Amino acid sequence: MRQAYWLRGNLALASYTRAMPSNTDDDRLRALLDFERDWAAHEGGKEAAIRERFGFSAARYYQLLGRIIDHPSAEAYDPLTVRRLRRRRDERRSQRAARSLGERTSR
Repeated sequence: MRQAYWLRGNLALASYTRAMPSNTDDDRLRALLDFERDWAAHEGGKEAAIRERFGFSAARYYQLLGRIIDHPSAEAYDPLTVRRLRRRRDERRSQRAARSLGERTSR
């Protein structure tokens, strides 16, 4: 079995098994959902707030967020935020697919 890999600040994500980690790590992952839900309350830009709070780039934040929203325990913790994030992800995928198909047919 592949092991989960660790990020700065000991934030773990079991990316291969797609299973929610232990209670300590689960708390850290909940922090991502809490931040995403409440980020508008932070002063300044979102990217700066992500770096300040979590210590990693916005790109890494969105990678982690994209992975955790597929976990059942993430939906159980904050169903509105998780469903909103899933809906946005699905919309972006549909838009990319439509652009890709449109480019192929116009050639």
